[in-house]
Amino acid sequence: QRCMERLRSSRAKLLDRYRRAGDGVCGPAALLVQEVMEQEWQTLQDGVTDCCTFQMQEDPDELAVLEEIQQELILQEQSLIEEYERSLQFDEECLNAMLEGLDASDKIICPVCRKNNLTVRNHAVLCQCGLYISTQGMTEEKLRALLEQTVTEHSQRCSHNPEFTVTTGMEEETTLLMSCPV
Repeated sequence: QRCMERLRSSRAKLLDRYRRAGDGVCGPAALLVQEVMEQEWQTLQDGVTDCCTFQMQEDPDELAVLEEIQQELILQEQSLIEEYERSLQFDEECLNAMLEGLDASDKIICPVCRKNNLTVRNHAVLCQCGLYISTQGMTEEKLRALLEQTVTEHSQRCSHNPEFTVTTGMEEETTLLMSCPV
């Protein structure tokens, strides 16, 4: 029980060892278990009289039990290491997928629905949500710059996120309107 408690309490130390050790994953686990087992064995020897210690050292059943406990602890530590490595690998795969998605999507997300990408044509800006704005010579670069500029200016004065809506202005022209909920 004491071995298990000491191993549980040394998780941070163990993780630091693995972070520093790099490739030699099985070695440090065996070393930690060996270290804990040696400390516990020393504690047992110190706590028992010389006569009893001599008997414990001579008793093959006691040594077999201690070796079995040591093997169980080593296997448990190895499974924890494998689980930790799988978790790290999963996190890395998720991060790589997100980065690939950011690199691949050079599109402009619709500011109205915030779900779909905008399609910018020479005379219109379109979205699957129903957004349709007539434009003259609009490009994705110009639209991106305009949206970034207005949102940046707003964020310098206000901590709230602006909302975008489509309105019909004078002369029945559709425009994109940015407003603040505050």
